[in-house]
Amino acid sequence: MLIPRWLAGLAPALLAWGCAATPIAVAPHVDLERFMGDWYVIANIPTFIEKDAYNAVESYRLDADGTIATTFTFRAGGFDGEVKRYTPRGFVREGTNNAVWGMQFVWPIKADYRILYLADDYSLTLIGRAKRDHLWVMARTPSIPVERLEAVLSIAAAQGYDVNRVQKVPQRWN
Repeated sequence: MLIPRWLAGLAPALLAWGCAATPIAVAPHVDLERFMGDWYVIANIPTFIEKDAYNAVESYRLDADGTIATTFTFRAGGFDGEVKRYTPRGFVREGTNNAVWGMQFVWPIKADYRILYLADDYSLTLIGRAKRDHLWVMARTPSIPVERLEAVLSIAAAQGYDVNRVQKVPQRWN
C-alpha cells in the first residue's frame, strides 16, 4: 500500500506531537519538609532570565498556608556580575504526591513545575515541565560527579527532553 506523499510528510510532525503529548513521569512522593532549603542549579535548559547565569541557587521555604516561598538568585554574566533575585511562589497541586507544582511569578499565571526525579537522600533532583522546554538539575552541593549528572540526564532523555540543549551552570563558591 502506498502512502500519499502529503501523509508521509506529516509523519515526523505527528511523531513529535505524540512524544510531547506523552505524560511525564514524576517522583512517586516528595516530602516537602525534606525538599525545602537551598538547591544549586548544576545544569539546565534555561528560561530567558537564566541565560548566562552564574552561581544559580534556588531556595524553598514551606509556609504555614502550604505554599512554597521561593527565592532564585544568580549572578548575571559572570561570577562578579550583578546579583539577580526572583521570588515566585509555589503551589503544590493536589493528588500529585507533592511532585507537581504551579510556580507563580506573576498573578494569576502559575507555570508548570514537575519534580521528575529525587534522590532517596534528597541530595539531587531533576525538575521539568510538561512541555519539555525547560529542565533543571539541582543538588545540595555546588558540584556533582560527571557520572551522576549523566545518569540524571539519561532520565530526562528517557522522558523526551532534548538533553543536547542542556548547559552547565557555572558554580564557584569560596
